[in-house]
Amino acid sequence: MNKQRLKKALLISGKSFYRSLPILIGVILLIGLFKSFVSIEAIAKLFQGIPLIDSVIGASLGSIMAGNPITSYILGGELLHQGISLIAVTAFLVSWVTVGIVQLPAEAMLLGKKFAITRNIFSFLFSIIAAMLTVFIMGVI
Repeated sequence: MNKQRLKKALLISGKSFYRSLPILIGVILLIGLFKSFVSIEAIAKLFQGIPLIDSVIGASLGSIMAGNPITSYILGGELLHQGISLIAVTAFLVSWVTVGIVQLPAEAMLLGKKFAITRNIFSFLFSIIAAMLTVFIMGVI
């Protein structure tokens, strides 16, 4: 009986994954295309040196660009090397990993529109809060 239920669950999951595969591939290609056209120097020019504004700008850029944690370490180091404040880089990196405007349509289709929008809004807000707390704890502000 358990084997029967497992087979049914795997079949349903496989079909769901197969139906969502074109959307997931499209999202991955769109993210890669965007990253190839936007340089770190272009991003660095957007920051103003005001902690609150820089954290909102950083979180906004991270939300739009979206990426994975491994590349975020390299990108964060490069942004700091360009002279961008720690609060802006932290907000950028947290939202880079947790918020995904580009992936929002796919997430809404797979998990529900209300859940996807709510999760992204809270992730955006918490990326700013996390950046402020991180910099405050480190004593950089």
